[in-house]
Amino acid sequence: MARAENKETAGPTAQMVAKLARKLRLRKGWTQEKLGTEIGFSAAAVSAMETLAQPASDQMLVELERVLGDGMEIFEDARTPVRLEKYPEQFKDFALLEQQAVALQMYETLVINGLFQTEEYARALIGGGYPPLSEQRVEELVQARMERQTIFDRHPVATIELILEEAVLRRVIGSPEIMRAQMHHLIACTRKRNVSVFVLPLDCGTGGEHAGARGGITLVETPEHDHLAYLEVQGESLLITDPAKVSTFTQRYAKIRAQALGPRESMGLIEELAGEQR
Repeated sequence: MARAENKETAGPTAQMVAKLARKLRLRKGWTQEKLGTEIGFSAAAVSAMETLAQPASDQMLVELERVLGDGMEIFEDARTPVRLEKYPEQFKDFALLEQQAVALQMYETLVINGLFQTEEYARALIGGGYPPLSEQRVEELVQARMERQTIFDRHPVATIELILEEAVLRRVIGSPEIMRAQMHHLIACTRKRNVSVFVLPLDCGTGGEHAGARGGITLVETPEHDHLAYLEVQGESLLITDPAKVSTFTQRYAKIRAQALGPRESMGLIEELAGEQR
């Protein structure tokens, strides 16, 4: 049964989906178990969705549209807002931009970017954060993070580029096994023609110059070809639209990429580090 706080924090779209799914289920004379069988989910999962204990997953919405939608596309239209409601408040505006972007360029200094995380890495990272979150909230955030990764196979295709500090790859999150799988996942991602991954080596500042010393950056090109910059630190975020400021971040990012290893050298280092995680 959903706890009171779950009902209070559920977003308006999740509430609408829960009410509508229940009404349409009852109109058909179906039990929760019957609906679950029709959509490929357990009766407990249907109950969690209807009681707002757990908002519908993206896949559940697809199946609800197929079984209950009757061609109205109500559940289909709910997919994006339900996904956004799962994200932390400070990330919601950017999440929509990210999914619509024609190009993303990301530089990360602390952890693997969420778009590239495996489920196990994401769960270890989110579950180990502070302040501690409930297991339910951890799973909700992990699911939301995994759903972001549909951008890799979206049409029209988005160009995605990631620069990682070498320290990110050496920092064990979860366990050596989780890190090894995470690095193999990074390598697999680069097999997509629209994806590039670079590593900024630990010794990049040896000559006295380190363009990435000020922290991570995400650059976004929108479908209208506007250019934006996004910064996030300590749970706070900032979306920058001023052209002059975005230009500065773009130039800084270009310098960081110039200091990074090339794609083949980067993959070689990742493979080497993956082999060390035993």
